Amino acid sequence: MNNRLTIKDIARLSGVGKSTVSRVLNAESGVSQKTREKVEAIIRQQSFTPSRSARAMREQSDKVIGIIVSRLDSPAENQAVREMLPLFYQQGFDPIVMESQFDPQLVQGQLQMLAQRHVDGVILFGFSGLSAEMFSKWQDKMVIMVRQYAGFSSVCYDDRGAVNLLMDHLYQHGHRHISYLGVDQRDATTGASRYQAYLAGCQRLQLSPLSELGELTYQYGFERAASVLGPETTALICASDSIALGANKYLQQPQFGHVQVCAIGNTQLAKFLFPETLSVEFGYGEAGLLAATQLLAQLNGESGIQHAVVACKIS
Repeated sequence: MNNRLTIKDIARLSGVGKSTVSRVLNAESGVSQKTREKVEAIIRQQSFTPSRSARAMREQSDKVIGIIVSRLDSPAENQAVREMLPLFYQQGFDPIVMESQFDPQLVQGQLQMLAQRHVDGVILFGFSGLSAEMFSKWQDKMVIMVRQYAGFSSVCYDDRGAVNLLMDHLYQHGHRHISYLGVDQRDATTGASRYQAYLAGCQRLQLSPLSELGELTYQYGFERAASVLGPETTALICASDSIALGANKYLQQPQFGHVQVCAIGNTQLAKFLFPETLSVEFGYGEAGLLAATQLLAQLNGESGIQHAVVACKIS
């Protein structure tokens, strides 16, 4: 009997994750019949018997998923996480939720801590400043939200498609002076992708662009809305629902006529406060469920690297 082998060794020989070996040993669900038979064959070949200490360590650490959000107060990320959690609980995992605060160094430290705890996998909400090298050791057990990196599974939103939907809808309803209040292009998705789609839409529809780029905050939307409101402006596209909230508040002043405010992203608060806002629904919950499903499939050895883009629609 070879008691020197560990669960990690059996996982390596089987080509699956440690959590999959743990589920096979404990006769749990969530493992395909083909994968189960492969793991059981390796266990028999190696005459493997888990020790009591190894079993205790498994119970403490093997069924854990790390979820690194960028902001704990982000309504969009909260919607995604809410859809992930029931699926992880159903499969016997304990999620750990952490906040990166858009700090790459903080993410590095969090990933090191998760590695020390031997967590099974990680869902990471990406942002500008992160590089694939930072999480290269997690390649087969990570799903990245919002951003796409070569060699890693990802679930992204259709940033360009959202702007195109709004531009086409506004044009079809007679708007010819459409302004844009966006985010600095150093942000690749909310910033660059959405802004470039706006400029391309203006060119395609033969409209004159009027735009400004800044911060992803309510205050920015309130303070800078005036800079993109020309005398003929009839519609304003905001790169996020946060910016739209600020712009809507600014436009409540009596000297302004009706300007159709549009938001990319559709949260309950924004819809409650300003129901006339034309919003694009990104499907945050659907994205969270897709990410959790993909991660579990990778950990079970049932899927390789996959990339998904969640379709958006006007709400």
